[in-house]
Amino acid sequence: MTWIVAPEHFGTPDAELLRRDYYDEVASRFWGRPATTGEIDEGLTGDGVELLARPTGEFVVGRYGGKAASCAGLRLVDAGTAELTRVYVRPGFRSTGGGGLLLAAIESAARALGVRQIRLDTRNDLVEARGLYAKHGYREVPAFNQGPYAEHWFAKEL
Repeated sequence: MTWIVAPEHFGTPDAELLRRDYYDEVASRFWGRPATTGEIDEGLTGDGVELLARPTGEFVVGRYGGKAASCAGLRLVDAGTAELTRVYVRPGFRSTGGGGLLLAAIESAARALGVRQIRLDTRNDLVEARGLYAKHGYREVPAFNQGPYAEHWFAKEL
């Protein structure tokens, strides 16, 4: 089986399910209990996903053996900087190389948009994500925002 990662509108059925799964996992980890359907709906409402489409960004979906298995988003901050967001690989597809391919696809999209630096924030409990970013050349940097869930900040020069 192989991965195929490609741009896809955030509103397709596969992309919407991946976004729901992403939010379910990060919210459930944060709260230490399963997130409810209502909490997931509320978290996705007004979350700025509309910025993850050209000209203000990009959204990619990864498919493993034809099954939608991962996603990532990119949002322009300014002419040279973009923010990586909503990086998610479904648990059954982890450790198969999909995370690195997501990052490569996002970095390619960023270059096409003229971006010179990608940055992101993440939480303490998202250990796998922090490991993925470090493995692919993202370095910890000083805080660049005051987000309520931001505990680690990373950046990569393209």
